[in-house]
Amino acid sequence: MRLISWNVNGLRAIVKKGFEDIFYGLDADIFCLQETKLQEGQIELDLPGYEQYWSYAEKKGYSGTAVFTRIKPLSVSYNLGIPEHDTEGRALTLEFEEYYLVCVYTPNAQDGLKRIDYRMMWEDDFRDYVCRLDAEKPVIICGDLNVAHKEIDLKNPKANVGNPGFSNEERGKFTELLNAGFTDTFRYLYPDMEGAYTWWSYRSNAREKGVGWRIDYFLVSDRLCRSIDKAYICPEIYGSDHCPVGLDILF
Repeated sequence: MRLISWNVNGLRAIVKKGFEDIFYGLDADIFCLQETKLQEGQIELDLPGYEQYWSYAEKKGYSGTAVFTRIKPLSVSYNLGIPEHDTEGRALTLEFEEYYLVCVYTPNAQDGLKRIDYRMMWEDDFRDYVCRLDAEKPVIICGDLNVAHKEIDLKNPKANVGNPGFSNEERGKFTELLNAGFTDTFRYLYPDMEGAYTWWSYRSNAREKGVGWRIDYFLVSDRLCRSIDKAYICPEIYGSDHCPVGLDILF
């Protein structure tokens, strides 16, 4: 089974840049999006063979997630079921027979870490949420988690210590999530691979210079590690400041 995750940074814009060709070219069984920046009814995608599920932010042109799946889910849940978190359309959970899939767009701590307190609350609540799911059946988590976990996961770690996405607080919460029973699939297969990035600033030709961050992930319940076939990044695909990431897993 093939899963793809992509922060599109505005779906309406990327549709004009060949989204459907990319979508079909990647040939995923389940395709997850973050930062769709849509309200209900603002776009219609004709994707034969796929069911579509959308989670919208109340604020216009902000956040949002979506999942397109060839496999009909047993159930679908929107957000986390916590009022403090459920206005931004940041999570979608699809239950399948053998696992849960959680598509997530983690809140950014913002410049000066001005939203770090909220981010810490989100991290704790999200970890509790996926752990409750994991107690029922294995979980696959995908999306933009807005953190580079280790120094190997960004080009200039020393210059970015304490910045949003590479603060000790955010990195620590990612470690807590892994320690709660989840595995970073890419690092599971490629623990020492450098230069593997999924996001590049639009400034200073960062992408062309290879100055990036790995902040988009597939995590799985530890007991699914033996089922991982491939975990990969698609930096050749443009259209967003993020590129797609993928997971092939055996069920």
